Amino acid sequence: MALDRAPVFVALTAEGLATARRLQSAVPSAEVHGLASRAHDAERTFEHTTEHLQALFLAGRPIVGVCAAGILIRALAPTLTDKRREPPVLALAEDGGAVVPLLGGHRGANELAEAIADALGIAAAVTTTGDRRFGVALDDPPPGWRLANPQHHKAFAARLLAGEAVKLEGDAPWLQDSGLAFRDKAGLTLRITDHAADGSEDELVYHPQILALGVGCERGAEAEELIGLVRETLAAHGLAEGALAGVFTIDVKTDEPAIAALAEALGVPLRFFDAPALEAETPRLANPSELVFREVGCHGVAEGAALAAGGLEAALVVPKVKSARATCAIARAPQPIDAQRVGRGRGGLAVVGLGPGDPAWRTPEAEACLRRADDLVAYRLYLDLLGPRAAGKTRHDFELGEEEARVRRALELAAAGREVALVSSGDPGIYAMAALVFELIEREARPDWRRIPVTVTPGISALQAAAARIGAPLGHDFCAVSLSDLLTPWSVIEARLRAAAEGDFVVALYNPASRRRGHQLGEALAILQRKRPAETPVVLARNLGRDGERIDVLRLDEVNADRVDMLTLVLVGSSETRRVERGDGGVWVYTPRGYAAKSGGSAEDAA
Repeated sequence: MALDRAPVFVALTAEGLATARRLQSAVPSAEVHGLASRAHDAERTFEHTTEHLQALFLAGRPIVGVCAAGILIRALAPTLTDKRREPPVLALAEDGGAVVPLLGGHRGANELAEAIADALGIAAAVTTTGDRRFGVALDDPPPGWRLANPQHHKAFAARLLAGEAVKLEGDAPWLQDSGLAFRDKAGLTLRITDHAADGSEDELVYHPQILALGVGCERGAEAEELIGLVRETLAAHGLAEGALAGVFTIDVKTDEPAIAALAEALGVPLRFFDAPALEAETPRLANPSELVFREVGCHGVAEGAALAAGGLEAALVVPKVKSARATCAIARAPQPIDAQRVGRGRGGLAVVGLGPGDPAWRTPEAEACLRRADDLVAYRLYLDLLGPRAAGKTRHDFELGEEEARVRRALELAAAGREVALVSSGDPGIYAMAALVFELIEREARPDWRRIPVTVTPGISALQAAAARIGAPLGHDFCAVSLSDLLTPWSVIEARLRAAAEGDFVVALYNPASRRRGHQLGEALAILQRKRPAETPVVLARNLGRDGERIDVLRLDEVNADRVDMLTLVLVGSSETRRVERGDGGVWVYTPRGYAAKSGGSAEDAA
């Protein structure tokens, strides 16, 4: 099932929510959103159905509405513009008795409906005319094929449905096995070719992706030069860009910007081979080079990569072509090439922050990284918190204290071409895994690790979550100090605490206590108490965003270390921090910025 984005089940009732959850195994990348008043246990909730559906639709997210079709039609009708760009929309009965693709039938909706129907043991109510009459979607060819002129499909299909005869030029098993009745003489043509062709309302042109593009370039070559070389070469030989299955090269180029830009410009996968795999192609090379062998360990990069990707029956149709700093070559295979099954991917490491634990506090960027990942690496509890989001992924579970082993595993997997998510709670850059990733990359000095694309995806940190729950204690200057002396000498921690006390910062105390460390919190509070009043508010926030969450506000002179553990964040106010009694008997805590003393000022002035 080829969808551009992960689909969203939208449930409006508890029964609909149960049906959606039952189907997550059939669509493992899917999210489940629920109406807050009726399906509040969903991964994400919303208050206004129409607004939420429209936002998902405009963002390009496939939607499976577990509700009446009319609700979806009325909600989305004002947003409909271009059928070629609209994401799939399906209506699924609450009890799972029916599933109907409403929009985007040829952009994955029909496929998604069939997958859901199979899981439910029912028949999908596919209404697309061409699919039903001919058993094939002419504007949605299978993987490995591209329609060159989709703009002509509507007029072509109308004539076909009106009874006009059609002929097939070329070999395409998926068309030959369809319900189309081909004639030798016909006014309509389905043409199969890897050469460039415009097509028309009389002729649909399909490109089998049988061409493998091998490339090489000097370090730091301009993307424009490489892209220009490739497109000029294709044009010179009359070959279709749509027939390219992928861009292929040697693995020492995994971090070469020009090659990545080429693959993006062509809209095809980028895959890599190691030097021994390319050297094995030497007998088939048209232009073997001793210089290239001395440089990278194989006698040809562009030609070798093209042939390796095409397979044993592939042959060069364009031997190596050179520009000032780049090369390319093209091989033709007898059948479409599945680029994902040859060589390896670029790989990548995303260091992902989950926030405190509540899925509602997880950022869309974090969700995207988790969906994209092949492998999830983390302390096992963090992976358990992901629930269905971990389905279909390879889990690498570690225990507390195995932080370096976690990072090494993540780097090794990414260097091998896997898409990896190294998962942290909170924000990964705050007392978490991101710093260790870069430390190991620097310490080990391994070239393959330094070529890995690394992204750090922020999450809501414990100090942000605690502050939001209780009011605005971080409204003025603040700092964070970890009380763990496993990696930092206690003398250094004491010096930082004294500086924070002297500066009158609000202080967030991380790692305040453990079974092996019982004295540090008391000593830290004593240092802070020397510089601020005894009534200073202290927030104890435990299990934020998880079951058993508890927020307590005490005076500085009331805090007892026995009430604190490693799951607790301690926020100690400054001398200016205030507590405000709420009408329900609770309290808010905030730290003023001084607006009351600022004559004629505004919050925007100081922000």
